[in-house]
Amino acid sequence: MAVLVLLALVLSMVLSGCSELNAPRQLHINDEPLLEEESRKSFDFFWKETNTDPDSKGYGLIRDRAPGNPNLSSVASVGFGLTAAAIGTERGWISKEEAEERVLGTLGTLWSHAEHVNGFFYHFLNMNDATRAGNSEVSIIDTAIALNGAITAGEYFGGEVKELADQIYRRVNWEWFRDPERNMFYMGYHPQEGFKGHWDFYAEQLMVYFLAAGSTTHPIDEEMFYSFIRHTGTYGGGQPFIHSWFGSIFTHQYSHAWFDLRNKVDKTGTDWWSNSVIASTANRQFAIDHSNVYNTFGPEAWGITASDSPHGYEGKYGTAPSGYSNDAHLVDGTLAPAGALGSIVFTPEESIAALKHFYTFPELVGDYGLKDAYNTAVTPAWFDRDVIGIDKGISLLMIENYRTGFVWKWFMKNKQVQKGLDEIGLN
Repeated sequence: MAVLVLLALVLSMVLSGCSELNAPRQLHINDEPLLEEESRKSFDFFWKETNTDPDSKGYGLIRDRAPGNPNLSSVASVGFGLTAAAIGTERGWISKEEAEERVLGTLGTLWSHAEHVNGFFYHFLNMNDATRAGNSEVSIIDTAIALNGAITAGEYFGGEVKELADQIYRRVNWEWFRDPERNMFYMGYHPQEGFKGHWDFYAEQLMVYFLAAGSTTHPIDEEMFYSFIRHTGTYGGGQPFIHSWFGSIFTHQYSHAWFDLRNKVDKTGTDWWSNSVIASTANRQFAIDHSNVYNTFGPEAWGITASDSPHGYEGKYGTAPSGYSNDAHLVDGTLAPAGALGSIVFTPEESIAALKHFYTFPELVGDYGLKDAYNTAVTPAWFDRDVIGIDKGISLLMIENYRTGFVWKWFMKNKQVQKGLDEIGLN
């Protein structure tokens, strides 16, 4: 009898263990249809909101947003779109032949027609001819995002696509964008006014140092990576982490969309992957703690980040910690779904719960999946009419990395990318 009792106890423990192990997998299977829907619709933005006129100098340029401002392209949106083409091909949403044709034409536009200075593109371009839009600045961060997309496409499609992607990368003169007195990158450049601002505080710019250090033509001193301010803060009794000035969650996501920084630390011992996990958790807790003030927020409604607002685009949306004394961020109840979705690789269960919550609002869902932002804390409740390319992009790439690791797999094959991480000391 004692033996039977013991066997029953052991069997119970084994079955309990199996149940625990299988639970996340079952959750993943149940969530696949919604992840697929948001991914496919996000991809559709990049595929459909593109200049497809083969006789146009702006062929392949992708809109900054839709349906608003139809004549404006964002270079960052193009970078996300080049990556999206590889994802769409792998998933069978488009054929490899049509994807290669689109990608090759887009890279041809970036190489031959897109207005640039020393290889750095203007933040915004005119859709029809790839010239500078308005008073747009030459942007190092948006150029880096475009390069990330070109590199991903080059590694995935190979051949002529890879050759052209490499040419665009090699043309960038990183040293030109460096302030030698502070050993920091400037933020932007205007032809009539010169350089403005510095990347002097942690934000989304990690990718810039990695790409610049890996350049075979204009490499920078890898110590630049250790020159910007790394201000540490905490929220709600959580773990300390290096935060950005406004506390926007996208700053903890963008570089990770392409660079696989798992199990890597830099020379100071900083684990940037873990840093983003903590930042995502803190952002969610902030939303929970402020849900009594703003009913938009809650345990399944978080991810406060730069986005559209009821009054136009707002780049100061974020959470504590921010600035030097937690007073730089702005909160008014507006929430962008891309904030939580962009952290799905860091906080999968919490991000998927948020995805399900967002889809309960019919007004928030359109032809390209979730719209850019909403705010139910105002009267009447506000739902954005637009989607924004960079927000659809971070959602698509991070969901794909969560599902398959696809973007990391192909992007990290690039020798210059590997060299950049090695030079900086991320091992």
